[in-house]
Amino acid sequence: MGPNRVELTDDVLFGDVRERPGLSQRHRGLVTVGVLAALYRPGPEQLGLHLRPALDDGLSPAELGEAVTRLAFQAGWPSAMTAAGQLHALVADADADPAPDADADTAGGAADATQDT
Repeated sequence: MGPNRVELTDDVLFGDVRERPGLSQRHRGLVTVGVLAALYRPGPEQLGLHLRPALDDGLSPAELGEAVTRLAFQAGWPSAMTAAGQLHALVADADADPAPDADADTAGGAADATQDT
């Protein structure tokens, strides 16, 4: 492994190439997830690293699921099943761990104050 690999990845792939004006970040995410899932060469860990950013860039779990369904027929069932499993796990984890409620402290304080009276 060359010492510049991380620098090249960060500066060129995630810098220059990702920021080109030809595609939206949403579409880049769809292409990236599709290619990584179809090729399966980089291994499932690479796909997992790109699913969350694809969701963050505006793709819905349903859209990614549709892409994976299409992938099953174009790239093979095993690749699609691996991608579907990772997507399902990511969405399940997100559903199980909702963002903390910003008003939780306020609501708790109000409830405590009510109990004291």
